[in-house]
Amino acid sequence: MSEDAATDAFVAHRNLLFTVAYEMLGSAADAEDVLQETWLRWSGVDQGTVRDPRAYLVRIATRQALTRLRTLHRRKEDYVGPWLPEPLLTAPDVAEDLELADSVSMAMLLVLETLTPTERAVFVLRDVFALEYDEIAAAVDKTPVAVRQIAHRAREHVAARRPRSAASRTDTRAALDAFQRAVETGDLQGLLDILAPDVVALGDGGGVAQAVRKPVVGAKKVGNLLRAGVTRFGAEMTVEPVQVNGYPALLARIGGRLDGILTVRVDDGLVTGLYYVRNPEKLSRVERETTVTR
Repeated sequence: MSEDAATDAFVAHRNLLFTVAYEMLGSAADAEDVLQETWLRWSGVDQGTVRDPRAYLVRIATRQALTRLRTLHRRKEDYVGPWLPEPLLTAPDVAEDLELADSVSMAMLLVLETLTPTERAVFVLRDVFALEYDEIAAAVDKTPVAVRQIAHRAREHVAARRPRSAASRTDTRAALDAFQRAVETGDLQGLLDILAPDVVALGDGGGVAQAVRKPVVGAKKVGNLLRAGVTRFGAEMTVEPVQVNGYPALLARIGGRLDGILTVRVDDGLVTGLYYVRNPEKLSRVERETTVTR
């Protein structure tokens, strides 16, 4: 394979590699760093030994992401307040691929956070990208038999924690419409009526922007938090519907300045999770689309 062919192969699979790294890391900035490291290693490979460029590139990216995931874990231990995945403004066609949209949703990325680094890599490569066990084994330095066991364990773990049913976009949009009406009219009742009794609200300010430092749990406490926010900002706050990580979301501005991204988790028609990312370091990809693909 010539140098030009190697470059073409990397460019052809770049969006796939980004998506793999992002799903493993929950951070677009770190995923981009993984891409750079992948390119450096790919450009030094004897291309004559490469039979399947896609598989080879995924293997490099996975190894780099695993290394970075362990570093990221240490970084999260010192993070101020709850850590939420970096939101991505995604194209409408992502929603048409239900499995892809589910895999990059904020709710699923939070579930993946509960896996070990190797479990996360195996789950993403097998259940999202349908790689063969021997390909995954080469990427994570395990035997195919071990990978099968890890995949089974990770799948059970995810199944126990993922949304109880696939949230319809209709339910998600209805919940966000209720929030938008609350902001625009000050009437929160429609929103309060669809909060699950055990709803959890998480705010990510990263110590840079003000946000709740601990999870807020329960419909009453979350309702009070929402009421305080709407009362505080009033007409200064505006929200607009966007698609983030394959699902409907709201982009909020205060005084015309980008303030944050609100996403929700909906189970059986009720809001069980409210996630608001305010950390400005995580908002660079919510006003321009990022391509994710399988």
